[in-house]
Amino acid sequence: MEKGFHAHKTSDVSEKAIVGDGTRIWHEAQVRENSSIGSNCILGKGVYIDTGVKVGDDVKIQNYASIYRGAVIEDDVFIGPGAVITNDLHPRAKIWDPEKIPETRIKKGASIGANATILPGLTVGDHAMVGAGSVVTHNVPPHALVYGNPAKNRGYICECGKKLEKEKKVHTCSLCNRKYELGER
Repeated sequence: MEKGFHAHKTSDVSEKAIVGDGTRIWHEAQVRENSSIGSNCILGKGVYIDTGVKVGDDVKIQNYASIYRGAVIEDDVFIGPGAVITNDLHPRAKIWDPEKIPETRIKKGASIGANATILPGLTVGDHAMVGAGSVVTHNVPPHALVYGNPAKNRGYICECGKKLEKEKKVHTCSLCNRKYELGER
């Protein structure tokens, strides 16, 4: 593991942010104060990490994604280009109360597609996959494949990323042969 982190000269990383070893922060990315970024992460060009955001280890956040205050991103998460994790349930220009920001959690191994929007206060479950351009308005169960506007459950995904096939009550991966018993929520 590489000691320290790399930040491109055009990035803006607050001195009050914590950034883990081996992390790479690219062109024009901004990491605000009191946020924490884990080890071995990649923050692409133009990524915005708001104050107080927590990002785990081995997370990849693609170009121009915006992660707002209240977000907790667990380990091994992929966030596609232009994706947005929002934080204000009742946005108004003149009314702002950071104390009312709900936690939005993206659980271990989840993937958020390009230009997807995650509304505030939701949880995207372990190894779930949100399709490109989706608007997530409800919690996403572990391993669920959701897409659309609003995003709806369209099946289940293996840890390896392949869509699972259902055999009675067991979901099986044809690629790696893992088996799951998943609820039909």
